[in-house]
Amino acid sequence: MSNTPTYRPELLRAERERREWSKTRLIYAMRQAAAEEHRTLPSDATLKRSIARWENGHAYPTEYVPYLVKAYDMPAHALGLADEPPEQAAPSVDYPTSSDESLQAVTALWRADLTDADGLLTSSPDLGAWHSAPLAWLVAADGTPLPKPRDRAEVGMADVETVRATVDMFVDLDNRFGGGHGRRALIQYLDSDVSTLLQARATEQVGRALFSTVAEGTLLAAWMSYDSGHHGLAQRYFVQALRLAQTADDRRLAGSVLSAMSHQATYLGRYVEAANLARAAILGTQRHGTPTMTAQFHAMEARALARLGDEAGCSAALAQATSIFERQNPGEDPEFISYFDEAELSAEFGHCFRDLKQSGQATTYAEQCLGGTDGKYVRSDFFVTMVLADSLLGRGEPEQACRAALQALDLGRQLKSARSVAYLSEFRTRLNPYADTPSVAEFLAQARTHRLWQMTT
Repeated sequence: MSNTPTYRPELLRAERERREWSKTRLIYAMRQAAAEEHRTLPSDATLKRSIARWENGHAYPTEYVPYLVKAYDMPAHALGLADEPPEQAAPSVDYPTSSDESLQAVTALWRADLTDADGLLTSSPDLGAWHSAPLAWLVAADGTPLPKPRDRAEVGMADVETVRATVDMFVDLDNRFGGGHGRRALIQYLDSDVSTLLQARATEQVGRALFSTVAEGTLLAAWMSYDSGHHGLAQRYFVQALRLAQTADDRRLAGSVLSAMSHQATYLGRYVEAANLARAAILGTQRHGTPTMTAQFHAMEARALARLGDEAGCSAALAQATSIFERQNPGEDPEFISYFDEAELSAEFGHCFRDLKQSGQATTYAEQCLGGTDGKYVRSDFFVTMVLADSLLGRGEPEQACRAALQALDLGRQLKSARSVAYLSEFRTRLNPYADTPSVAEFLAQARTHRLWQMTT
């Protein structure tokens, strides 16, 4: 026993009792684990005696630890068979140089997120990553090899479809309730189920499809983290999603990742970097992108330029977006860009004209896309309704602006979204000059009953 790790046999016994497993049931699970390694275990009678000795602390199960870990699907330290591992440092924001390094980095990031290693949830973005990551992707050679498998199990297309369906479920939750609703559950799913699949063997076709789907899941983790206000963490997820898309040889998805990074950079006030990220998406998908995708990338460029006050540049980008969008053929679009329709394009116009202080135009475009999502994109409806409220206020119509803001508050009752709170905070600041107006005073009294508005104080 002197050469064994700290041993807590009561945890081993407690886990079996918690599951209401007999020793026979545990032996069956251990035999399955051993069979995967083409190993044969002793007789049931011998193993029953051994289990009793392990659980009573009379012996340490040295050569059986791997099978107990697999049987219970729990780490050794949680079963009392090993020392608690030291807390792992959060992985850096650097762009991984190889597929194997990428796999290690993204799985480490999922684990670090769940434990908030190094204060990851409150970390700040790295300015350099907005320059280095797109450059690394742009100059990378095609045909990145898949990581070396570390497990004898084999992944099939059915596994990939299972992951895709699960990610789609979380996409729906995100759109309807905000990133703060299911974010942790998504990370737990990626860390438990998906990380195991990434270690397994796969054909070239299945492997690329799996990494593309996991890249989408990681991109969603980035969006949900961004929407929750975890900006340094979100940036790390964006970088890892970009590298996973490279491994998948999926340039369309990689372009969408860069576009999403541009969106976050604009939100954080890094407008030059945001415009360049959108341009990198356009450049890197010239031979691969669909009109819908390219139009969306130009819209992201326009958003950044509008915040910079570059009216000419913004107008040119919006003109490009409109011209290209007219050539769209939804049948050739990947599923992840299907949300970008005429209503979404109008919403982008509304944002841009609001930021350029062209309130009349902003109002027109915001009104065009209201109610165009059939309740599927509650957060997007909230955003565009707040753009309408801002624009009406910019036109000197506080009563109508407050009416629109109340509609947004009603839409957002179930949202857990730091970005939604930010939209309301901006509106609240713009409303200050009208605080003595009766309609504004009435609005403020009603708004105080809404959770999102309370978070702006």
